[in-house]
Amino acid sequence: MDRLDIRILSILQKDGQISMARLSEQVGMSLSACHRRVKLLESEGKISHYAARLNRKSVGLEIQIFLEVKLSSLQRADIAAFETAIHEMPEVLECHLISGEFDYLIRVAAKNTESYDTLYRERLTMIPSVAQLNTLLCLSTVKEFRGFHLTE
Repeated sequence: MDRLDIRILSILQKDGQISMARLSEQVGMSLSACHRRVKLLESEGKISHYAARLNRKSVGLEIQIFLEVKLSSLQRADIAAFETAIHEMPEVLECHLISGEFDYLIRVAAKNTESYDTLYRERLTMIPSVAQLNTLLCLSTVKEFRGFHLTE
């Protein structure tokens, strides 16, 4: 990636709906050259998709929770069963395999504590390989992910 690619990606992370004409102006390229670069970045997988970023609270998801998960076994079948179960839960926004005392870190958004409690009791604790769940209620978000910091 050169500095033009980095500039294009940085702008698109901030505004995925920017017109190609405006993007080309901001990076100092012709419209057709900029369009070719964006299409190349897409085909190389550097741009995986475009999406609208929603305001969690305004769509009724009042709380955000992080969970540390420890599995009873790290055998391939148990890991696969856990990850399959997590993929089937739309409330789970992210799930990361981590190092340290716990095996996974999960981020969840829920309407309220009651809806989270239902998810916790009726779905998360029912995954056979789950040995321990540690719930961390997010009190406030100091800095939210807005894109990757790209440098040359």
